[in-house]
Amino acid sequence: MKLLTNAQKLLLLLRRQTSSKTTTVQAHDPSAAGQPALTSAQLDELERNVELRHHRNNVPLIRKLIEASVRGDRSVEQQLEEELGQLPNATHPRLLDYGDQPRELAQHVHREMPPKPKEFSELARALNLYRMDHLGNYTGHKSYYLTGHLATLEQAIIQYALQSVTKHGFRLISVPDILPKEVIESCGMRTEGERTQVYKLDTGECLSGTSEMALAGFFANKVLPEEELPLKVTAVSRCYRAETSGLQEEKGIYRVHQFTKVEMFAICTPTQSEAELEEFKNIEVDLFKQLGINFRLLDMPPCELGAPAYQKYDIEAWMPGRQMWGEISSCSNCTDYQAKRLSVKYRRSSDGQVQHAHTINGTATAIPRLLIALLESYQKGDSVEIPTVLRPFMDGQEFIARSKRIPETKLVKFIKAA
Repeated sequence: MKLLTNAQKLLLLLRRQTSSKTTTVQAHDPSAAGQPALTSAQLDELERNVELRHHRNNVPLIRKLIEASVRGDRSVEQQLEEELGQLPNATHPRLLDYGDQPRELAQHVHREMPPKPKEFSELARALNLYRMDHLGNYTGHKSYYLTGHLATLEQAIIQYALQSVTKHGFRLISVPDILPKEVIESCGMRTEGERTQVYKLDTGECLSGTSEMALAGFFANKVLPEEELPLKVTAVSRCYRAETSGLQEEKGIYRVHQFTKVEMFAICTPTQSEAELEEFKNIEVDLFKQLGINFRLLDMPPCELGAPAYQKYDIEAWMPGRQMWGEISSCSNCTDYQAKRLSVKYRRSSDGQVQHAHTINGTATAIPRLLIALLESYQKGDSVEIPTVLRPFMDGQEFIARSKRIPETKLVKFIKAA
């Protein structure tokens, strides 16, 4: 992380420098004598990290911009600042030999799978609790309705997750879904380009892809006392993703444009962040153990970290109707990547110095995929058993059977005049 810190200080220093022909750029605070420079070799190391993470390699351009700035060309400074901001976070050393594959750390088996399991869509339609067909004309592609007891089950999962995480000291915050693009980009998600997952509004603002962004933005430009850290918050929000997929195994509500999620977020000191990530991971593991589904814990390789994460764990549930593992949760240590971009700081109690904080995020529950895992795992003939921990949030109900109260909808091509 030291090299990335030096790179982020580079622009400030170049603005203070006079023209120089040296090949070594001092990329640290000039008042901090004796610290290493950002040399060509260190730029090589940054480039290796970019390639390891399968990130867009902009280091060659950064080299050219540095050379131009050192020669006294101040016109490149804004572009240099933008390019430095696009560098990904450093990578945890233990991940360096993972290649492109995650490491399975544990597999949890809690129940036997049904002999001939139905896929979620087939099962939910048979129970008359779900609709996704013929919605494109008025709600858009990848939209869906959950009705009857399935809609109630969604709310039960939310309440169960909130009850669980608040027991661990998380404070509930209600967050906005519309955010400035600067907040979203500071959290590590690009809002421009062909592959962006972000919905942009005509106002220039964006729909939030996860409440992590709103929670991080809540603490922007704040200096927190060290005694208050780690500060842990949680939120329930709708999440909007422009992503889509044509893969057969990701059909239905597995990958959709909008869904509900319970998110965990923490601000902590650098010495606390690795322990906090482990706590997030353990909370998630316990959540899914209590739900009684079969799942596995993965330690993700560098190419799966995105831009902000230093390290990340994923949890995948077995979905018997699809015969596949599907991601239902993750948690990441973003170190100071987001905090530096949002100016989230803390005041050290030992000497009063102000330092950048670290941020941790984790998914307590992402509703659609968890519904897939639950219904496919708990199906019993023409009904679905409700996990024991969710029953208190459904008035003690034990099974979901076919509902006849919600009328079935059928596509009609022509309506005859009376």
